[in-house]
Amino acid sequence: MTKDDKDFLFNLLSTPSPTGFEMPGQRVWASYIGKYAASVECDAYGSTWATLPGKSKKIIMLEAHADEIGYMVKHIDDRGFLRIDRVGGSDAATARGRRLNILGDKGPVPAIIGNTAIHLRRDDAGHEKAPLVHDLWVDVGASSPLEVAALGIRAGHPAVYQDEPMQMTEKRLVSRALDNRIGGYIIAQVMKKIAAGKKKPAFTLLCLNAVQEEIGGHGAMMASYRLKPDACVCLDVTHATDTPGIDHTKHGHVKLGHGPSLTHGTSNHPHVVKRLIETAESKNIPIQHEASSRFTGTDTDKIFHSREGIPSALVSLPLRCMHSVVETADTADIANTIELLTGFVLSLSEKDTFHQSL
Repeated sequence: MTKDDKDFLFNLLSTPSPTGFEMPGQRVWASYIGKYAASVECDAYGSTWATLPGKSKKIIMLEAHADEIGYMVKHIDDRGFLRIDRVGGSDAATARGRRLNILGDKGPVPAIIGNTAIHLRRDDAGHEKAPLVHDLWVDVGASSPLEVAALGIRAGHPAVYQDEPMQMTEKRLVSRALDNRIGGYIIAQVMKKIAAGKKKPAFTLLCLNAVQEEIGGHGAMMASYRLKPDACVCLDVTHATDTPGIDHTKHGHVKLGHGPSLTHGTSNHPHVVKRLIETAESKNIPIQHEASSRFTGTDTDKIFHSREGIPSALVSLPLRCMHSVVETADTADIANTIELLTGFVLSLSEKDTFHQSL
């Protein structure tokens, strides 16, 4: 990872882009990938894609999602405290005592999610439950609704945690929003490598950074219908289940630092998955395997059935502590995922269709 690449990644991770409000991060992504693409465009809701022409008009799409989880102001009480709701799968159990940036009309406003002292909140038996999201209260330093309004805050403004990316060790990267800002970083690196290489891809490469995955994959669905790719590889994160307290019989066994994971079943086309496996084997890239018996829970589920069907597959980067401010990824996994996707794109020939046959 060059200094320029790392600066791009850290800038992308630091830029607030909660679901429904993704454009600040999309502009960072577009500015970077635009140096290597022939064109960069976006649609009405902000899903953004970059195109690198190949030898044919067939399109291979690499897709990631641009949005992060967060909160939204729902109510302001008569003392100036805010009540919030979740944007995506934010975990209220880890929210108390955390710092927020509320993205108001006058710019970001620093705030805290209150944490009533432990002495004052235990019941007589010393028990307590994790808070529900409506139990959380936010302090912006105001004493009345008028003071809140003067800060440029009203109901409907989004908020994200203030936590910034951290290089914990040479091998470990920690940040909020690695889910799935790291995906946008990886597909941009794939386009960069292919653009700089001597081999022109047989398929035109289209990298899509889609909005609103965290609330249902709406951006990927809209963009796939419009762009009509001939095949697609979705890139998201998956749970690294190698930390204490996780039952592998329920959640499978994916290890951090052991390579990207390929998903089998449901929306994952067997021929696309097979080509990914062949690419990994030919380049000695370690891979892991996961099962999808009903759905993947990613944008793959929204892309594969667009129009008459798009042969698709899901590649996942192992991630510890998902949907928290300490999401943790392994730098070797990031590098191996870039190599896998680059090799896959360059392995395509103009004759490839990935269609089933009788």
